Amino acid sequence: MKTLHATDPRTYARMTTRELRENFLIDSLFPNDTIPLIYWEVDRTIIGSAVPVRRSLKLEATEKELAADYFLQRRELGVLNIGGTGLVEVDGQEYPLAKQESLYVGRGARDVVFQSCSTEDAAKFFLISYPAHCFHPTTLIGASQTNRLELGSQHTSNCRIISQQIHEKGAASCQLVMGYTELAPGNVWNTMPPHTHQRRSEVYLYFDVPDDQAVFHFMGPGQETRHLAVANGQAVLSPIWSIHSGVGTCAYKFAWAMGGENQRFDDMDGISISNLR
Repeated sequence: MKTLHATDPRTYARMTTRELRENFLIDSLFPNDTIPLIYWEVDRTIIGSAVPVRRSLKLEATEKELAADYFLQRRELGVLNIGGTGLVEVDGQEYPLAKQESLYVGRGARDVVFQSCSTEDAAKFFLISYPAHCFHPTTLIGASQTNRLELGSQHTSNCRIISQQIHEKGAASCQLVMGYTELAPGNVWNTMPPHTHQRRSEVYLYFDVPDDQAVFHFMGPGQETRHLAVANGQAVLSPIWSIHSGVGTCAYKFAWAMGGENQRFDDMDGISISNLR
């Protein structure tokens, strides 16, 4: 498990492009037949992936990494499938996940195993985990359980559908909030005007980005923004002082996940476009 430490806004302002990518961009997700994990110091977030092709993959923890007997001893887990149909087995019970379906796994689950239904079209599981103070039941969030919000306009090139899956009015969790956003064809902007979350950190995973295209993710305080060029299957870490907004060279999708003080969708501090620098 790789560890990434928190970065303050003053240090961020002096970073080169290489340093920004090293500290805020995760480009090591979705290798076959292994579970890479990144421990981000902010909100003690763990980000990972599982792509089971030749064998099933079990989520495990060591005493050195988590001081725990098993991964979810004191944690909760969100799983989003962005690939072919797969199965997540939790303590012997199987949960099938089609593309863009999610699973919430509550604190105390001992055995979590990932499988693909086809080696030719393997599942690609995005994993996000936060500490949990109590138990909530494992819950499958399919298309019919997803809350969909239509936002934006063609005039501003940001028509998009927000699909809320783990949230305060949906699948219950301790602090995890999770879902994904899909840009309509011909639209490229997400989360504009931007905002920050003083009480929550956030992770963006960009997916369904064609290999020859990219998303330019804008980050930093509203008065001192930078950008990261992001490819398919890469994730960006967003601390509480940073905006998180992007524009693509074509339409795309991104998963978002948050942890922190609350689960309110509207708990954000907006920044007007005219005030961006």
